[in-house]
Amino acid sequence: MDRETEQSLSTVASVQLGVLLAFVGGFQDAYSFIGLGGVFANAQTGNVVLLAVEAARDHWAEAGRHVPPLLAFVVGVVVAETLRRPRVADAIRWPARAALVLEIIVLTVAGFLPPAVPDSVVVVMIAFTASVQVSTFRTLITWTYNTAMVTGNLRTAAQAVYVAVADRDADAARKARSFAIVIVSFVIGAFTGGWLTLHLGEHAIWIAAGVLTGALGLFVVDERRGQWGRRFRRNAGRLGRS
Repeated sequence: MDRETEQSLSTVASVQLGVLLAFVGGFQDAYSFIGLGGVFANAQTGNVVLLAVEAARDHWAEAGRHVPPLLAFVVGVVVAETLRRPRVADAIRWPARAALVLEIIVLTVAGFLPPAVPDSVVVVMIAFTASVQVSTFRTLITWTYNTAMVTGNLRTAAQAVYVAVADRDADAARKARSFAIVIVSFVIGAFTGGWLTLHLGEHAIWIAAGVLTGALGLFVVDERRGQWGRRFRRNAGRLGRS
């Protein structure tokens, strides 16, 4: 594995990237729940439960509103996995960046849609991007996590805190801090998404697209930093041999 590949992998699994993605995850769920009729774009467990509850009440039309985001989420998984296939990954060179670009484009378009477009269309678009995100970015440093939901991250953080305290385990303490930062970022994203949706309406989703653009910029910054580091080491080596 060359240094450029290593640098790319470190960016994909970095806490900095995880913070930005978790912010977007919380933002999108608040945006869709408040602005798009009480449907979750990210939390498909919530959609399954609401679908079942409405069906139990014989509210079939209401139950049906929760089906499209579920299907869109499945399509997003398929797209994300396709981007990871060796032939596709070799063709596009940077599948993680391609996933972010795809998210940014879809969310930007969603913000331009006129009010006459049904909320279900926007929900499907956001559910798709959420699926691409959680299927592409699954590792925080070395641990599995989720950028669009909190339940699993909260369990992992609580477990890490217990091990850190009970066993005085430094790695567990680092794990707990990392997951706590991601969870807090999700909460901040949900609050920000809810507040901006109430004040800006459908255009609030552009903020999420902007944050994802910042996430995309991390790859460029880290790559440049890696290039500068390699150049410095080469020059230092030449000076050492002279």
